[in-house]
Amino acid sequence: MTDTRRRVKLYALNADRQWDDRGTGHVSSSYIERLKGISLLVRAESDGTLLLESKIQPDTAYQKQQDTLIVWSEGDNFDLALSFQEKAGCDEIWEKICQVQGKDPSVEITQDIVEESEDERFDDMSDSAPPIELPPCELSRLEDISELINNCLSSPMRKEKLAAAIEAEGYIRKLINVFHMCEDLENTEGLHHLYDIFKNIFLLNKNALFEVMFCDELIFDVVGCLEYDSSCPNRKKHREYLKQQAKFREAIPIKNPELLSKIHQTFRVQYIQDVVLPTPSVFEENMLSTLGSFIFFNKVEIVSMVQEDEKFLTELFTILTDGNTSDIKKRDLIMFLKELCNYSQNLQQHAKEMIYKTLTSLGILPALEVTLAIDDHKTKTASIDILTYIVEFSPSVVREYTLQQANNTDEDQMLLNIIIEQMINDTDPEVGGAVQLMGVLRILLDPENMLTSANKSEKTDFLNFFYKHSVQILIAPLLADTANDTPQKEDYRSVQLLGLILELLSFCVEHHTYHIKNCILNKDLLRKILVLMKSTHKFLVLCALRFMRKLIALKDEFYNRYIIKGHLFAPVIDAFVKNNGRYNLLDSAIIEMFEFIKIEDIKTLCSHVVENYGKYLEDICYVQTFKSLKSRYDQHQDKLKDRERNSLERGLDIVPSILRNSRYRRDQRQLEEEEEIWFNEDDDFEDTEPDLQSTNDILKKKIDTDLDSIGKIIDKKQEANGAKINNNSSSPKASVLNNNANANSTVPQPTSPNPNENKSSLFKRGLVDYEGGDSDEEDEEPGEVTKRPRLS
Repeated sequence: MTDTRRRVKLYALNADRQWDDRGTGHVSSSYIERLKGISLLVRAESDGTLLLESKIQPDTAYQKQQDTLIVWSEGDNFDLALSFQEKAGCDEIWEKICQVQGKDPSVEITQDIVEESEDERFDDMSDSAPPIELPPCELSRLEDISELINNCLSSPMRKEKLAAAIEAEGYIRKLINVFHMCEDLENTEGLHHLYDIFKNIFLLNKNALFEVMFCDELIFDVVGCLEYDSSCPNRKKHREYLKQQAKFREAIPIKNPELLSKIHQTFRVQYIQDVVLPTPSVFEENMLSTLGSFIFFNKVEIVSMVQEDEKFLTELFTILTDGNTSDIKKRDLIMFLKELCNYSQNLQQHAKEMIYKTLTSLGILPALEVTLAIDDHKTKTASIDILTYIVEFSPSVVREYTLQQANNTDEDQMLLNIIIEQMINDTDPEVGGAVQLMGVLRILLDPENMLTSANKSEKTDFLNFFYKHSVQILIAPLLADTANDTPQKEDYRSVQLLGLILELLSFCVEHHTYHIKNCILNKDLLRKILVLMKSTHKFLVLCALRFMRKLIALKDEFYNRYIIKGHLFAPVIDAFVKNNGRYNLLDSAIIEMFEFIKIEDIKTLCSHVVENYGKYLEDICYVQTFKSLKSRYDQHQDKLKDRERNSLERGLDIVPSILRNSRYRRDQRQLEEEEEIWFNEDDDFEDTEPDLQSTNDILKKKIDTDLDSIGKIIDKKQEANGAKINNNSSSPKASVLNNNANANSTVPQPTSPNPNENKSSLFKRGLVDYEGGDSDEEDEEPGEVTKRPRLS
């Protein structure tokens, strides 16, 4: 299994006609009893799991490309590819496939037979019996050649025969010679035939023909043939673009001629696929899969060659980070790195990780700090693209680098703050760069992809860093725009930027429970945000409303009390009244927020809204939300009155609020590991009678025990001082402390007749409980301590 000759990468073609990497492993061929035949097996090199088990079918077409690639199809629209590390391993497996199918290993493609009806299969076999004879490649026979190639496209077997004939006779070079003749003679009809011929040769989908057409000698002539579309009155000047306008800029000299040639070829073939070739029809789409594969493997090869050249990348970053390098030179270097990152998206996970590790170790992040701040649109855009590639692949790399800057870098020079500054200072009227950078920040701030281990808590450290060093920069435009209780800037760019900031803050509210709470309460942030409810831009009004809705959705009593104390529903009600019942998104969003309060039965907010804003909402009848909210409020009030009346009838005391065990209740939301345990106060009296009775029983036992202990301590202390304390302990009747009084009643506090009495005297009067005896039945002896009045 360690033989590198059999080491392969397995690829599968997805629905978008892109190759997906299925893993790296080692390939073998063996007889599988279950499949009743010789099969190709690929086992992962990491854990030995089976990545592929494919029986070599006698009628499946296998294609050998570029000496190290075998491609075939299994079923409809399911293409597979094995990319070998070494040519020798590819040759071994290819010989095994040809042996099973009875083919000569010298061929590059085995016979392709599709499932057809018996009649169609018979017709194909009879048609394909004689080899296809191509007409002489002459100007006068171009129409015949075009018709022949077009007719062969309908039959897979005839396509194979035709491709083999074109390759064997060197027909493409002959067609190019005729093309030169037609251009010299300005033979428009012949040029139109050549356009159809080469378009159909592309549809043959054969890698061997692509390698001929895309060589440096012929590729421009092939592009020239595709300029003469008969459906277009004027010739398209693709060659002029490729030769004159598309300038290849070497950021630094590329000394590897193979790499240089591969870069040129990939760009030109990509241009042919994207621009030159007509958009394929639904039926032709699958016929160009090999062209996509050709480009894909070229890009993989380019990235591999760049990464293997140690001197090249080292020299590149040395120039990029040099302070004397011109901005134009830096632009060329950063554009090269952008293309390299773009090509690396095609790599498998391990190879992609290696290229990003290489770039990080060479200093890509410090370089981006410089290039992001350069006042050049192309440089800045490319830098944002590179940062996006890195963050999407591994946000932890950027977080780790940022945390390293905490103690040795000025705040305005930190990468995270540079990103925020570039976002809020984006000069693009459409704020395209700001949108992209907001996405980068959102990934970096997402706790879901943060690492947490025994020795490392990335989540805690990074969020502490962000809220200490960066959040004030993020909210600065928001605070400045709402300083005078009215929106200061109403231009499109400014309001778009505020919308992005609000979207990011809403994300933080949802995912950063503790840190964002401190920020909101300390800076009175919700009040500032709700100033934007007065904006003339409705989408910004909705952004502000969405932020408040996120807070309410948490059902956190801290936020609820903050909203109530600041009367922060007022801007929302004001916007709702001014909307005047118009059926729009704002109207629906506000109604939905109050509907949520009603459904979730958030009592504090429900009472606050009805008591303070009920007069504005009571006449709204086109929805039942506000009537239901008022009804819910009335039910709460009725329950409180009934409970109060029942308590008075029984003569019970409500437990003082400071002793109620339900006053401090653990917040039911799961807090993040690093946060403090917050407690919410619950001042409503919604508890049931059994709950109150249970509370009183527990409290009574606790207080009785505590009072007994205190009494014993004081007894010992007084005995030591020679003082005589008579607490009537001989009586078997114990005193009772009843806490079930009316909620509005107050427990009488014991008072001392002498304000200068020492602490022991206070304990004797107020805290000593008597185990027996009734003060109403026995007289107090002179000099004895007066017993605490009975609580009833």
